[in-house]
Amino acid sequence: MYFVEKTKGLNIVKNFDYLLFSAVLLLSTLGFLVVRSATLTRADGGFRIAISQLAGLIIGITLALIMSCIDYKDFKLFGSGLYIVSVMLLIVVLKFGSGDELGSRSWLDLGFVTVQPSEIAKVAFIMVASIFLERILEGQRRGNIIKLIIYSSIIIGLVVMQKDFGTSMVFISIFLIMLFVCRVPLKYFISMIAAAIPVGLIMWFFVLNDKRKARIISFLYPELDPLGSGFNVLRSKYAIGSGQLWGKGLFEGIQTQNNMVPVKESDFIFSVIGEELGFIGSVVIVLLLIFILLRCIYIAKNSRDKYGSIMVIGVAGMIAVHTFENIGMSIGILPCTGIPLPFVSQGATNLVTNFMAMGIVLSVSARRKKVIFNSSQ
Repeated sequence: MYFVEKTKGLNIVKNFDYLLFSAVLLLSTLGFLVVRSATLTRADGGFRIAISQLAGLIIGITLALIMSCIDYKDFKLFGSGLYIVSVMLLIVVLKFGSGDELGSRSWLDLGFVTVQPSEIAKVAFIMVASIFLERILEGQRRGNIIKLIIYSSIIIGLVVMQKDFGTSMVFISIFLIMLFVCRVPLKYFISMIAAAIPVGLIMWFFVLNDKRKARIISFLYPELDPLGSGFNVLRSKYAIGSGQLWGKGLFEGIQTQNNMVPVKESDFIFSVIGEELGFIGSVVIVLLLIFILLRCIYIAKNSRDKYGSIMVIGVAGMIAVHTFENIGMSIGILPCTGIPLPFVSQGATNLVTNFMAMGIVLSVSARRKKVIFNSSQ
């Protein structure tokens, strides 16, 4: 008995991962409805955000389908080009970008649309880091370890310079997850943790402003400033708790429809889910996200080569970090960092980026190992 890997004559339609794509479509549809509910009380009735979100959904689905038809090995070239574009945009945003009340500078206003380059950079980062990690796993360590560090540091450094520390932590987390899956020796992780301690102290005393420090303190003790730094978290927790088992109904949330939870359409979107869809609706959203993650892990395990496997793990890491952080800060177990919930939170750039990431996974899935069992005398 022997194994034959069947990769020739690939039929994309036949091998398309309909299960994963259906889960993503269902999640993003629910996300659109929840965002619509969260923005109804705006002056324009949330019409502009609805159009932007719908456009992001259509563009994202289109890109995911196109990318699924491309052999993911070609993403090495595409990823390198996207990396260069991302770095250029991150540099431009430092000069011409806009930000929020915390002093970050992360957005480019193009007039007809606002773009967040750091979101696009996540996909480029995963593609490029996977190239070097594949070479390292194949024994080509000389030079590739240094290149991996340099290429990763450029992206992360530019995001840090924007003072978008939440997104910086996402990049670092994705990087560490990819290293862990690639079985990088434990001593390197210990070294990074040891280096992170003095860096953290420097950040606290010399980099973080008072508002950012207040966010961290309010995470530990939100009751100390219930009308200031702890307000967002407390209102989010109240909204989620008030939904009870079945929720108050979509578009019927008392706190949601009376603007009692700040930034409810993006950072605290889970508070809208908890209040209007209740515990049952929250579990459905979480289970969809968990299914997507587990499906990514399955695809990574069955990828035909290391490059595909590493990329999918990077995507899974990105979704996992976003999910854990967004829900965690909404229920008060993690600091507020402004990280969106994948496929759910308002933000066309983030939505398109997530679908591009799914395009990578779908491409790898369509070309994963096909094993035929034959017997021979």
